[in-house]
Amino acid sequence: MAPTLTTEGAAQETIRPQFNIDGGGAAPRTLVVVISDALRRALTAPGDPALRPLPDQVVALLEALRAPPRLAAHLRAVHDVAAQLTDALADRFPQLPVDRAAVLFGAATHDIGKVRHPEELSGPGSAHEPAGYDLLLRHGVATSVARFARTHASWQQDGIDVDDLLVSVADKVWKGKRVTDLEDLLVDRLAAATGRDRWSVFLDLDDILDRIAADADRRLAFQATHPVRAPASGR
Repeated sequence: MAPTLTTEGAAQETIRPQFNIDGGGAAPRTLVVVISDALRRALTAPGDPALRPLPDQVVALLEALRAPPRLAAHLRAVHDVAAQLTDALADRFPQLPVDRAAVLFGAATHDIGKVRHPEELSGPGSAHEPAGYDLLLRHGVATSVARFARTHASWQQDGIDVDDLLVSVADKVWKGKRVTDLEDLLVDRLAAATGRDRWSVFLDLDDILDRIAADADRRLAFQATHPVRAPASGR
């Protein structure tokens, strides 16, 4: 883990290599990143229910971009739900081919374009989708995993695979939202992979999503405790 220098008061300086994931290009450079206390809390607070930490590479990128604390909290919530969802599907539908690492990375970065469009953290908008994809590419992320920033709200487009659907479902059910046409697409993939009838598959998936959605209010409360923008003092 990168060494951390604690400064008096508002922020921490973290020394770490420049973010790069499977995208090739030049060797990473060393950067010194000043991180607000608000962002640090969003990335490390345990949460209720407890939330998994984001992948180290994603933490490094969010720190380097000085991401809004609420965005970091949101990405943690959706990433944790994606982990729960993929684990439950692996247990009940082991025949389903899933790239779990890709799904978790996609869930952890799907809204990263809101660094460029912070107004979409508290209001509607889709400008963050292409912006997030471009941002990830510029930071050396491979297109195979950067794509989730662009596809997480476009599940009806051609070329969407089961990993894209899982990121989209996680991005809805984390807050207790159920989207019938999205879930129907996932039911189709599950039925095809298992050879089971759609009704049986639907019942199992519905049970999984109901269990995850039960903690939606607490995840929403966790997200709401983190500000859209870090205070000017850095705290």
